Amino acid sequence: MLLAPGCGAGDEVDYLSFATEDEANTMEIFNAASPAVVYVTSTTLRRNLLTLNVEEIPRGSGTGFVWNESGLVVTNFHVIAGAQRLTVTLQDRSEHDAEVVGIAPEKDLAVLRLLEPPEGLVTLPLGDSSELSVGRKVLAIGNPFGLDTTLTTGVVSALGREIRAPSNRRIRGVIQTDAAINPGNSGGPLLNSLGQLVGVNTAIYSPSGASAGIGFAIPVNTVKDVVPQLISYGRMLRPIMGVELASDRWIRRYGIEGVPIVRVYPDLPGDTAGLRGAFRSARGDIVLGDIIVALDGEPVRSNDDYLSILEKRKVGDRITVTVRRGEDEETLDVTLSESQ
Repeated sequence: MLLAPGCGAGDEVDYLSFATEDEANTMEIFNAASPAVVYVTSTTLRRNLLTLNVEEIPRGSGTGFVWNESGLVVTNFHVIAGAQRLTVTLQDRSEHDAEVVGIAPEKDLAVLRLLEPPEGLVTLPLGDSSELSVGRKVLAIGNPFGLDTTLTTGVVSALGREIRAPSNRRIRGVIQTDAAINPGNSGGPLLNSLGQLVGVNTAIYSPSGASAGIGFAIPVNTVKDVVPQLISYGRMLRPIMGVELASDRWIRRYGIEGVPIVRVYPDLPGDTAGLRGAFRSARGDIVLGDIIVALDGEPVRSNDDYLSILEKRKVGDRITVTVRRGEDEETLDVTLSESQ
């Protein structure tokens, strides 16, 4: 029989006042963080074919968390995609209409605003996902299957995973955890043992659709970079070269290594640097121009590679573009500009 520290076999233990260190830590984190966790429901409008009345049809639900005291809420993009009305339910069960402030489908993140935010909203302290390591304790709070404010615990199972975003882009550096994550947990916080936000729960790997011990969370360092952009601009901003690229489907179809430039826009950095797009020959055939094969030495095999590299740069940065031009390979320097 396991006994509380300092208790003999004949001592009676008061279970209500006793907790192991790990239990006490878990309860402390849950009590502090749960008021910041919200339930997000989305509905869409549809006309009844018999009565011609417009009805609200439930579309989906998920979790989110309060970002700041002014009533901004962070959740997953896929939780609110296609919604025509959004409702956010706080822990005290009060319901509030919300609107979309910004979306980043490529990172599966969205920011909402409560139209009439109450006073005293609780927020979560932000952690640093680069400090995580495999085996560290993590806690997930969410609303799986509509069951509000549910806590699950586990550990970081792996780091640096990749998952597909709703836009079909790859989200890199994702946290893998064995903390049970089920449908409805999407958009909820993943916390460390200090109660700090270290990730946003976004997906599970499961043939049955229920938790199978493999869940994924977007790292908080990505969230800290993306959310301020969504608040300020409504979307992610990335620097540009001013070129249009061939689609990945077209690249795969013709077995091209690299990403061909279809068009170079006038007076933008790519044009200034001398990049060349596709053109028609005198016979009317389409001739490939430059094919981007690397950016700053990093291989470029798809549009996703190209965009992911640019997302790590800032406006005004110079980037080395390696292109295949006919039979030759050339390198050009391009100074990135702000997206138009």
